[in-house]
Amino acid sequence: MSGAITFSVPPRLGLKDDSSDRWRKLLSHIRQLNATAEDGALYKLFILGRHGQGYHNLAESKYGTKAWDDHWAKLNGDDEITWGPDPELTPLGKDQARDVNAMWTQEIQAGMPLPDFLYSSPFTRALDTLRITFGDFLGQTPRPLVLENCREVSGVHTCDKRRTRSYIAAAFPEVDVEDGFTEEDEYYQDDVREPSESVVARARAVLVKIFEDREREFISITAHGGWINAFLTAVGRVHFALPTGGVLPLIVKCART
Repeated sequence: MSGAITFSVPPRLGLKDDSSDRWRKLLSHIRQLNATAEDGALYKLFILGRHGQGYHNLAESKYGTKAWDDHWAKLNGDDEITWGPDPELTPLGKDQARDVNAMWTQEIQAGMPLPDFLYSSPFTRALDTLRITFGDFLGQTPRPLVLENCREVSGVHTCDKRRTRSYIAAAFPEVDVEDGFTEEDEYYQDDVREPSESVVARARAVLVKIFEDREREFISITAHGGWINAFLTAVGRVHFALPTGGVLPLIVKCART
């Protein structure tokens, strides 16, 4: 997806209720759903955030999606832009993350709690978005956890090859990485693009991990457009064209089978 469009963060992070106690009512509703759920079903509130514009998004806008997929995405850059591997946010991308931070700040002042847990993709553009989005609030939440399974569709596109575990630890000391996270990117392949069913399986694995904890009910995930749509597929929702810097809230029910 091209990410050159400036995204206006939805009012109240997408919550329709504009009353002064809107967040209390929403979370009370989720707790009531869980208290009366049948056969061990469980409900959680998710805020899915797509990273702000990265240099690969800027390059795709420059060349067009077809030329990007056919040629340019396989390179590390051109004579103006470097987008691989693992590109950083553009100035616009940082501004988009600041817009989301401003909305979080406003809603927290209106009674919104901080998430019970934060997860992130291991890519720099997602981790920078997480850092800017939550800012000083990161000191008030559990340490965010980086999950390999939250990464973007892998393979062929150099922008989707991550940096090392050591780099993440040094550049983002405020986050933890999951157990088993390898030093080098062992997932990426130069000549094979990951099939959509594999991305959906990864998103489903993240859901399973999150729903194993029955106590935490409010979850934030900072990831990518392709991964977020895989998440929506995994929960039975239609795809949503979320722009860079976009935020998508939803309540997910997990039913035992």
